[in-house]
Amino acid sequence: MTRKQLTSKSTDDVVTRRVEELDTIAAVLPMERRDELAELLTDQDVETLRHLVNEGMGANTLRALTSDLAYLQAWSLAASGRSLPWPAPEALLLKFVAHHLWDPEKRLTDPDHGMPAEVEDKLRLQGFLRSSGPHAPDTVRRRLATWSTLTKWRGLQGAFTSTALKSAIRLAVRATPRPKRRKSAKAVTGDVLSKLIGTCRTGSLRDVRDKAILMVAFASGGRRRSEVAGLRKEQLVMEAPIPVEGSAPLPSLSIHLGRTKTSGADADEIVYLTGRPVDALDAWLKLARIDSGSVFRAIDRWGNVSQRALDPKAINDIVKQRAAMAGLDPAEFSAHGLRSGYLTEAANRGIPLPEAMEQSRHRSVQQASEYYNSATRRSGRAARLMD
Repeated sequence: MTRKQLTSKSTDDVVTRRVEELDTIAAVLPMERRDELAELLTDQDVETLRHLVNEGMGANTLRALTSDLAYLQAWSLAASGRSLPWPAPEALLLKFVAHHLWDPEKRLTDPDHGMPAEVEDKLRLQGFLRSSGPHAPDTVRRRLATWSTLTKWRGLQGAFTSTALKSAIRLAVRATPRPKRRKSAKAVTGDVLSKLIGTCRTGSLRDVRDKAILMVAFASGGRRRSEVAGLRKEQLVMEAPIPVEGSAPLPSLSIHLGRTKTSGADADEIVYLTGRPVDALDAWLKLARIDSGSVFRAIDRWGNVSQRALDPKAINDIVKQRAAMAGLDPAEFSAHGLRSGYLTEAANRGIPLPEAMEQSRHRSVQQASEYYNSATRRSGRAARLMD
């Protein structure tokens, strides 16, 4: 066997081992494109993730951290041909800012301004870049914060607090103003939700699953897409039926969310489902024959249900796909629209804000009340002076 063949075999063995190691933490850290990540992440990266899982870091935080780490490694390989150095020199941090925060107007006259075309092409081919133009400043700051945190976990000191880096970010943000946009341009209110559910009209696995996802995500208070994707059968507890005068009792179910984005470390957040959402969820579980583990799973082209949980991004894709099927503009809706839509619908129906927040599990009255204020102002007396 030649030296080149030996090197290739050694590389394949290393990637295979990393895939297996990533699989060992998949239950806590579900990731798509695991094979590709195994090629991007170093042995030290994988070991760091395993350590954080063992330390009990929240699954949502780990997902975000891994996503950022994978992007940083892909960018470093594309920009320099090497994995991230630890600690990173200040010059590399400044290059990261220059590649991601740039002025579109200046690029029209200076093609070398911003991210080089060859770097952009590599990241786009790998699926790390989707839209054109500079990155959102918050995204750049978050990835730098992840980079800084990982540096500290390795027991190293970085240049993340340097005056030059702070100045570069401040000047770049000033040069590339971006209007703040909602996560979902339009809220998925009750009427929109009915249209989305109306596209799930057959008894196919995909229709039954998507109907359950939409109804459960909305009715449980507008759950975040990560919470929906990560939902497990063990979190579901059947409750006593809700009596209804003159009609059959409604099925009831509680969802034990455990620790969430806004709860304390030891909190067990609980929300409830009643009626049709319970029936939709039960129909999916029975059809997919799910007795334990992940509730919402991928379905391949042959109709096989995966053992792994859906990626959170898939929840967003499902909302957009169903919006398109319903004749709506998919660009105007996202998974977050289910969360904002729940509160907007609650406001439209006159449900008191504290009661709605008990289900949505919002901690900030100011944030939750924005949806109420918008609904109230739109139909209130101040907006109807000339009706």
